[in-house]
Amino acid sequence: MSETRDPVELGVELLAHLEHGELSVADALDRIETVTTNPQVQREILDTAVMRGLIERENGVVRPRSQGSYVNFDSDVVVREGEFSCQRCGAAISTGHFVQFDGGELGPFGSTCIRKVLGRE
Repeated sequence: MSETRDPVELGVELLAHLEHGELSVADALDRIETVTTNPQVQREILDTAVMRGLIERENGVVRPRSQGSYVNFDSDVVVREGEFSCQRCGAAISTGHFVQFDGGELGPFGSTCIRKVLGRE
């Protein structure tokens, strides 16, 4: 994982790749928390995604504007063996799933949490 990754860019990219037609702001924040738990940075991620036209945010609902740009498990997710802690739930895992974004790498996640973060469950 790169130490120079920009949490705002990673969070914006995560929101740009949402697979749901809409999410509650709470569910969007659940995903953003995998990037940062800092409320100011979370707000900046949401505001930046809206400003760039990647999502619409209205009445507590987030709607992605770029349908079809989902994360591809075959090409955008790298699996590594090792000793990791899941970035979403904190569990100890031996197989880490890392999402490759232009802004950096997001992870590690366990096999269940990667699906939840990407909206596959």
